[in-house]
Amino acid sequence: MGRLTTHVLDTAQGQPGEGIKIEVYRLGGGLRQLLKTVETNDDGRCDSPILEGSELEIGEYELVFYAGDYLKRQGIELKAPSFLDVIPLRFGVNDASQHYHVPLLLSPFAYSTYRGS
Repeated sequence: MGRLTTHVLDTAQGQPGEGIKIEVYRLGGGLRQLLKTVETNDDGRCDSPILEGSELEIGEYELVFYAGDYLKRQGIELKAPSFLDVIPLRFGVNDASQHYHVPLLLSPFAYSTYRGS
């Protein structure tokens, strides 16, 4: 059974990104459909898969991380407009039976992602 998971690691502070709002969208046919809104727990992960089973279909998706709110809560002074605020990550699912783990490694001035396991 396929599933989509994520986690956020604050690489500047070496800690999980707790309390980050994440929206997940399905993209297709010129449309962007909001499927779900979740939040990371104290380990920087979601309490359950974001999408699982029949919720995960072949196609394109977007995870939107509200990183600016998190960085401000950490006491990081961000000049307006902040360099990073809302971070969209677009990716494709070509086999809905697999596990797609899409983490975000975050600092105030950089981010990266990869397909994890």
